[in-house]
Amino acid sequence: MGQTARVSAIAWTAAVSLAAWLWLLLCQGFFWRTDVRLPPRREPAEWPDVCVVVPARDEAAVLPLSLPSLLAQDYPGRAEVFLVDDGSTDGTGELARELAARHGGLPLTVSSPAGEPPSGWTGKLWALRHGIALARARGPEYLLLTDADIAHEPDSLRLLVAAARTGGFDVVSQMARLRVASLWERLVVPAFVYFFAQLYPFRRIGRKGSRTAAAAGGCVLLRADTAAKARIPDAIRHAVIDDVALARAVKGSGGHIWLGLADRVDSVRPYPRLHDLWRMVSRSAYAQLRHNPLLLLGTAAGLTLVYLVPPAAVPAGLVTGDAPTVLLGAAAWLVMTATYLPMLRYYRQPLWLAPLLPFTAFLYLLMTVDSAVQHYRGRGAAWKGRTYTRPDTVADEG
Repeated sequence: MGQTARVSAIAWTAAVSLAAWLWLLLCQGFFWRTDVRLPPRREPAEWPDVCVVVPARDEAAVLPLSLPSLLAQDYPGRAEVFLVDDGSTDGTGELARELAARHGGLPLTVSSPAGEPPSGWTGKLWALRHGIALARARGPEYLLLTDADIAHEPDSLRLLVAAARTGGFDVVSQMARLRVASLWERLVVPAFVYFFAQLYPFRRIGRKGSRTAAAAGGCVLLRADTAAKARIPDAIRHAVIDDVALARAVKGSGGHIWLGLADRVDSVRPYPRLHDLWRMVSRSAYAQLRHNPLLLLGTAAGLTLVYLVPPAAVPAGLVTGDAPTVLLGAAAWLVMTATYLPMLRYYRQPLWLAPLLPFTAFLYLLMTVDSAVQHYRGRGAAWKGRTYTRPDTVADEG
């Protein structure tokens, strides 16, 4: 009787996991689809002025692969680039000037904020504030906020502005295609974007009246007057997850935002080792949970139920001879695998990686727990050698 009860419990757990996957498949904004790309657009009669702001701290390794692509933008209107060298020790500012002299293109201004960020500011946002202040003096209609590791195709800015003008968007953001070359990048990077889309379904973000708000910090075209109205970046100065915080601030002030996957915007930053990817995720994972232990426990339970139970139920059912457990676990695993296939295709990765998603989810669970451990050890979130212990003010999407 005891063994029957245990098997029954396993079967019921697998059934709940399958139900969760069916709900995610059909009711979570079709998050698994990868066809949310730049919306329909037409070229404006007059191209607005744009200022590009690039916060950079110790980015000499990636600037030669990214900055020339910004300077080479084929934009019909007036555009210029402001690179904020935020206390770099590797010659980032000098290299940026050398690249501009060598490649030409859009005008480049390299500047640095004085001293360390004031209390209550995360480093990247403090650098962004300095760059936006310089840009506003030019009176642009749009600001393009992009990271130092992001490479843009020559028509990237043109397409972003056309999409924003045509759709009436205050924010048009693209999630840059991250680098996928090493074994660990293949396992972790596509899943990172998949999990992000599961939390913030792109289709809901662009829908007026929806509470879901998110952006991808590597590529954010923001209307300048909207930034002023939403008090960007001052209103989000504490945020560790600054892109989501920016989107929420804009949407909270009545702005219309759009987020999708990029075709012509790429991150050139390598993450060759698991350690590198671990740091990228754990830096902000616990901030995403608002540093709440109950949310951490709930997330751990949810990841276990949704991602780990299906592959565990199959061998458990085979060992105990419980056919329903095997079938339910296999069905849940199959749905999970099917939803991951489009993301692997987007990243041009072999489809046999899809059944390994539970393993990757387990890694993310460990990264999230480690993020909490580092927080309670007083290390907090870090950006380029700076550590912040103040909890993120970004609430979840609701």
